Amino acid sequence: MTELPDLTAVELVAHYRAKTLSPVEVTEAVLSRIEAREPELHALYAYDPSGALDDAKASEARWAADEPLGPIDGVPLTLKENIATRGTPVPLGTAATALTPAAADAPAAARVRESGGVLLAKTTMPDYGMLTSGLSSFHETARNPWLSSASPGGSSAGAGAAAAAGYGPLHVGTDIGGSIRLPAGWCGLTGLKPSFGRVPVDPPFLGRVAGPMTRTVADTALLMSVLSAPDERDHLSLPPADLDWSLEAPSTRLRIGLHLDPGVGLPVDPATRDAVTAAARAFEAAGAVVEPVEPFLTREMLDGLDVFWRTRAWSDMAALPEERRAKVLPYIADWAAGGAEVSGVDAYRGFAQIDAISVAALRATSAFDVVLSPTCPVAAPPAEWASPTNDPARPFEHIAFTVPYNMSGQPAVSVNCGYTDDGRPIGVQLSGRRFDDTGVLRAAAAYERLRGPQRPWPIG
Repeated sequence: MTELPDLTAVELVAHYRAKTLSPVEVTEAVLSRIEAREPELHALYAYDPSGALDDAKASEARWAADEPLGPIDGVPLTLKENIATRGTPVPLGTAATALTPAAADAPAAARVRESGGVLLAKTTMPDYGMLTSGLSSFHETARNPWLSSASPGGSSAGAGAAAAAGYGPLHVGTDIGGSIRLPAGWCGLTGLKPSFGRVPVDPPFLGRVAGPMTRTVADTALLMSVLSAPDERDHLSLPPADLDWSLEAPSTRLRIGLHLDPGVGLPVDPATRDAVTAAARAFEAAGAVVEPVEPFLTREMLDGLDVFWRTRAWSDMAALPEERRAKVLPYIADWAAGGAEVSGVDAYRGFAQIDAISVAALRATSAFDVVLSPTCPVAAPPAEWASPTNDPARPFEHIAFTVPYNMSGQPAVSVNCGYTDDGRPIGVQLSGRRFDDTGVLRAAAAYERLRGPQRPWPIG
């Protein structure tokens, strides 16, 4: 029998509607799971069990009156630490940040509260969200529930660990180069990077999105129906759209690109290549046409982006008082320092690579309904490593499959497609046409059915 913390959000809402479960008993069970696992995983920040129970009691009363606030009323959830919630400081994963309480809820936080979600906690992240890791100068190092010596990925590190361990079914992360999809891939989850602007964020920035991290595609779609509501604070957001987030009858008769070589970065390890190829073959057996996608990312593109992001990071860090700047995680401080002497011309040339990446990605994928690739070329490294290279001089060698879609704005989702010999999950990324978030999720739901049974979740 499935334990209460491991029920999906879709299942919980059905139980609440039928009055066979209450939000209070579910929340109490989730809190017990957290108490058992959190001392090892370090996934949470601003954990608030009493506030969560208050939210659950209010939801229970609404369901008793058949007056839920929205699609996720009474469902336990978390928000990544950098998604502001009123009254809670936003340290951005670093001890260098002044702990000033946030004045207001960010868009994602406002939407889940308006829908009656039960907020358990925020989730941990590395300094400034610039690592594929749970390392942080402010939080304790987050760990992967599948193998506690391994990284959960990042920068939505705590969200990945919390979702895999069963801290409730819904989790919201952010992604500017792979920060939802990479931990989703390493934690066996569904993690959606929506189309740029589909989910309003505050503050907005080129390539940055917020999106769901869940155990099932259906839960991701349910959460997207809430998160994608408009918010005027994001001047880069897409026009409001009434999308159909249902996943009924997704077709497998798709034209699918198989992308196994990004053109730059770490080589794809054999276990990952085999698992992603098997996913493509499963689609092919179900009626899809599968064709190769040629490499399209270049060293100039990836290095240029690195130069621009270092310069941006140094601009922020240089504004800090010296005593606070000294608290930044050394790996991030070393990386950002590479931007200190960048000329204006070189900074602009780095910035220009965003357009170059975008154009290359759109041209390479335009013939396909969906493109399959590894989410990451390698499986989760040790938890103490900042990235798969653990080298601030080579920080982005592992994001060559994910970062192009941040730049192009295309939707992309990671879904589990296998495991290494020692049980670490392997993610396959499904990217889609611009603005086709629902099409990407329907393709992911189709793959969920094609891939067969998965291993039990690492709940204890």
